[in-house]
Amino acid sequence: MGSRAADGAESQRPPDGVPEALGEESRKLTKEQLFTMAATASINFSSMICYSILGPFFPSEAEKKGASNTIVGLIFGCFALVNFSTSLILGNYITHIGAKFMFVAGMFVSGCVTILFGMLDKVPSGPMFIGLCFLVRAMDAVGFAAAMTASFSILAKAFPSNIATVLGSLEIFTGLGLVLGPPLGGFLYQSFGFEVPFITLGCVVLVLVPVNMCILPKYDSIPSKDSFWKLILLPKVLILCFTIFSLSACLGFLDPTMSLFILKKFKLPAGYVGLVFLGLALSYSLSSPLLGLLSDKLPYLRKWLLVSGSLMTALCFFMLGPAPVLHIESQLWMFVLVLVLVGFSLGMSAIPVFPEILHCAYENGFEEGLSLLGLVSGLFSAMWSLGAFTGPTLGGFLNEKLGFEWASAIQGGWALLSGLATGIFYITEATRRSSSSSLQNPPGNNEERTHLMGSET
Repeated sequence: MGSRAADGAESQRPPDGVPEALGEESRKLTKEQLFTMAATASINFSSMICYSILGPFFPSEAEKKGASNTIVGLIFGCFALVNFSTSLILGNYITHIGAKFMFVAGMFVSGCVTILFGMLDKVPSGPMFIGLCFLVRAMDAVGFAAAMTASFSILAKAFPSNIATVLGSLEIFTGLGLVLGPPLGGFLYQSFGFEVPFITLGCVVLVLVPVNMCILPKYDSIPSKDSFWKLILLPKVLILCFTIFSLSACLGFLDPTMSLFILKKFKLPAGYVGLVFLGLALSYSLSSPLLGLLSDKLPYLRKWLLVSGSLMTALCFFMLGPAPVLHIESQLWMFVLVLVLVGFSLGMSAIPVFPEILHCAYENGFEEGLSLLGLVSGLFSAMWSLGAFTGPTLGGFLNEKLGFEWASAIQGGWALLSGLATGIFYITEATRRSSSSSLQNPPGNNEERTHLMGSET
């Protein structure tokens, strides 16, 4: 077991020339690394709190303005669709634009657009309101894609040898944003109306822009000839992309549907609906650092985390309603418990994916540098966004036609498929490597060599 861990850790090292940010020689963080973590923590927190604030009250507010469940799902989904295309483009050109400029500009756009979103309740109901919702969400997606693509690349550049640990630790701030967004949004909405939540958070994001301009280090890089197509056509990367997509689709499904289900099923006021979201967000943010540490210290465990996390997510979504075929009456305590398990299972699968894609790229001869990190972070963001578009769009439609119980069970099918596909791939890969190893070193060779040495003596 110890030798396997050592081999796994060795295989994770990037090519020669990559600085080991937190190597064995020095456990201390440099000033640049601390500033990088602070800047990334700020974007993780601010972007997630702005994103999650919509959950408790926007679906019902949009319904008053003439939007159906399907349209509400599309409004949530359009953010992800624009994010998908923008992430691919920005990831490819990050070395030309500059990671720091992309990061800061993305935050600025996101802050301004969040404030604009708060003004939409003044717009007349019907097509005008719906159209502007799509436009503002699309603009927000561009800013979000720029900031997040740059942040992944900068982190991987600053912490090349333990990116999973750092990503997992910073997911605390992602979870904190997800935790505070729904209850804070619900409280501000109940107390002050539609505009105040968006204006308040938009201003907070804008205040962070000059702070990050000062503290975020600038990382220089050389453009590479590697392309998205070369990366994404690797079989292992394709499987991992499907894993990212499936997890994001499951999580995105909850945005337009869960608050409506809670309001109707458990008769909770809008302010308390946000508290139900705590179960998922807290379990995800608290488990992510541990899962990241495991992923870096014991790289051979990543495959098992990916497979078991996806299968566990599928089971949880089947129980979330629960599925009518089980004939179990939904209760609030059980609903919150399943959300806690969903948060943990999502972390099991999501945290190891980024270092796995990087490892696969290094194995297949990709050049180390910010250019590759931009490709990987752009691909990660794009696949996550594609799932975040499919989840709310399909989820809104299924929720309208079949109800939340069946819709959540069907949505869990994405995670089930990815878990099975990932498991089959890793088993096939292990079998192929074992066969290749036995062909190269037949058992008889060792026995013959031992016999000859014995006869010589």
